[in-house]
Amino acid sequence: MSWTTPADLRAQVQRLWDKGRLLASLVNGEALFPLRLTLKKPASPELADRFEEVRRWIADLQQGTHYRVVMRELRHHVIGSNAIPDEIWIDTVENALSLIGKGSDLRRFNELVALTRERQPTLLPWLSRRPLKALELAKDWTHLLEVIGWMQTHPRPGIYLRQIDIQGIHTKFVETHRAVLSELLDLALPPEAIETKVGGVNQFCHRYGFMDKPLRIRFRILDPAIAVLRSDTDQDITVNQDAFARLDLKVSRVFITENEVNFLALPNLPGSLVIFGAGYGFEMLAQAKWLQRCAIRYWGDIDTHGFAILDQLRSYFPRAESFLMDRETLMAHELQWVREPQPSRRDLARLSTEELTLYDDLRYNRISFAVRLEQERVGFGRVKAALKLLANQSRI
Repeated sequence: MSWTTPADLRAQVQRLWDKGRLLASLVNGEALFPLRLTLKKPASPELADRFEEVRRWIADLQQGTHYRVVMRELRHHVIGSNAIPDEIWIDTVENALSLIGKGSDLRRFNELVALTRERQPTLLPWLSRRPLKALELAKDWTHLLEVIGWMQTHPRPGIYLRQIDIQGIHTKFVETHRAVLSELLDLALPPEAIETKVGGVNQFCHRYGFMDKPLRIRFRILDPAIAVLRSDTDQDITVNQDAFARLDLKVSRVFITENEVNFLALPNLPGSLVIFGAGYGFEMLAQAKWLQRCAIRYWGDIDTHGFAILDQLRSYFPRAESFLMDRETLMAHELQWVREPQPSRRDLARLSTEELTLYDDLRYNRISFAVRLEQERVGFGRVKAALKLLANQSRI
């Protein structure tokens, strides 16, 4: 049967709920009610041909609650005069939400609106835009408002999140709710309290003036003649980003590798150090201006992402070269190939001609399908030979 049923009426209201319009109307003043629902009713021939079905249909609609059925007198040449449903109306938001079993949500949302109107009225537009999210946060809403209030009296506080001191609110609460707090703080704080150049959950501290956990750089000095620590132990050192920038080590060659075992295994080499891992995050190295005078060699996997990382490194250090990321090394280790899970397909503008040719062969599967040679699978004899060649070139 194609005629509108009580279940169809509930579905129409449910769609409005899912879009957030029913609750939003309580905040933004949108005049939704009285609301006329769509009604598909019997055509004239059906009134006679399916008379008993029509009677049951009318009875079902009239037994429904929370909506109003407007009847219309219809004169039919076979069955005479009969009243049939002509319009369906919901008169109030309370009726609409009761129809779909959301009456308790209505009460809860009204409480949120009243509390927000009293304590943080600048957040009312957010409640209008994201009413269903607000309901999800109902049990935490008071605490969220307290954090907002604290931030208004302590703009750009210059402390760690751990140091926020609000009765009953722990650090994990703020960290867990950074995404929604970002949306709320953007409305509640003055423009000068927000660093608009950064955004996203990971930049929460920077955006709102908190201290963030410092980025740390781990490196090994490969030349025993260059020591940071007064010790004959391996110079495996981890410092924060700012300390690394101030070191200005007297080295001429820097390796960067993503694999920890390779990082630990690289042998001594005059005037050299190795940095462990950076991935796509080379901006933390860019502050170290002394690196610009060094010969930088990046040792990554021979796959599309390895070349993409090399390409990005060159956006900070244009003269950086690759190390053991050539076709000869790849083809010499065919038995060690694995499959790259999600190869990159994007164009890379900073590769050399040889690198770009190999990258294209990898991304277009010209060698084999999704070939990947992980850096730790390269024979160590080849590694030592490459390092020896670099050392000899330095003496020339």
